[in-house]
Amino acid sequence: MKDCNNLTEEDGILLVKTARHTVTTYLNSNTKFNPEKKFKEDFSFNSGVFVTLNNSLGLRGCIGYSLPDKKLSNALQNASIAAATEDPRFSPVTSQELDSITFEVTVLTTPKKILVNNPKEYPSKIKVGRDGLIVKNKFNSGLLLPQVPIEYNWNEEEFLEYTCEKAGLPKYCWKDPNTEIQKFEGIVFKEETPNGIIVQKKI
Repeated sequence: MKDCNNLTEEDGILLVKTARHTVTTYLNSNTKFNPEKKFKEDFSFNSGVFVTLNNSLGLRGCIGYSLPDKKLSNALQNASIAAATEDPRFSPVTSQELDSITFEVTVLTTPKKILVNNPKEYPSKIKVGRDGLIVKNKFNSGLLLPQVPIEYNWNEEEFLEYTCEKAGLPKYCWKDPNTEIQKFEGIVFKEETPNGIIVQKKI
């Protein structure tokens, strides 16, 4: 049975194409695309997933689910539509934009709490290029995907700081003993150009 640890490049191509088709269908007809039975069966395992949209200026939308609470087939569709229409940082994507946007799908492993005796140990417990981070403190929570620190050339401490800021917390909040930090890994598939070749992104 498939799971997030044994996805093939063919699986990734199908996931990205389905994300694009889902958004295209929704924007053009305000209806939800119904994938084939085989797609639903192949991706019936629970998994976290994020869908990222980029254009020539950079990020255009990114929404997803960090926890494996939903079947990947369902989570992918919901995240795709939300990335295009519900990201509060951007206006909703229009159908006219789709030919200038690339789609990226990140399938997540289950987040695990990083155990430390002292918060100063956190940088040594994470690896840029492999791990994504979730920071939690009281009612605040923030997540950054594994590919983000690579794109911005951050080291481990900077990655921790920016994840804290993503959670709406002070950048050094990762040093607070009351802060919980989780890590996960991501399998990333993306279009090289809008509607173009889909590849597995090495991070």
